[in-house]
Amino acid sequence: MAIKYTEENGRYTFDCTTALWSTDAIHSYYQDSAHTYGIIGFLCDVDFVIENQSHILLVEYKNANISGAAHPERFAPAGGDKLANVAKKFYDSSHWLYLMGKDKPKKFIYVLEYPAGNSPSRKMIRNELQKRLPFALQAQIPGAGRKLIDEVKVVDIAEWNLDEELGQYPIEPIEPHKQI
Repeated sequence: MAIKYTEENGRYTFDCTTALWSTDAIHSYYQDSAHTYGIIGFLCDVDFVIENQSHILLVEYKNANISGAAHPERFAPAGGDKLANVAKKFYDSSHWLYLMGKDKPKKFIYVLEYPAGNSPSRKMIRNELQKRLPFALQAQIPGAGRKLIDEVKVVDIAEWNLDEELGQYPIEPIEPHKQI
């Protein structure tokens, strides 16, 4: 059975057919208006989770580089508040993964498309995002033997599809659309 997830703009799918396990359902638990799972609507979640042989990939997707995007010229992905909110999605999603017994090493992948985006700017954003994730914390706890996170990547769609690991779950356009 093919498992494809459509991103929030309805322009691309993530093809997770070859994943061991995947989901886009954390949001439905955290934002449940009936409060079936408690009053936890303050928690944030990543868009997709993909499990492969060695890792759990927590995937956040943002595309301000499509026609119809609201004020793409104002999108500032390197802003402190923006990166803090993106990092919060990693932390908050980790609770759900713990409850699901998903304890493989984790990688956080931020798929980022925006009008002024390029490889150097994505590397700068990765470096700033890395400061907000638990890399320093896990390095400072001697003898812990466990990590909360192994890696963070910030990539665009082309870089995702060319990556040896990520490209196993290609991001594909649903229909031709105009890039801005």
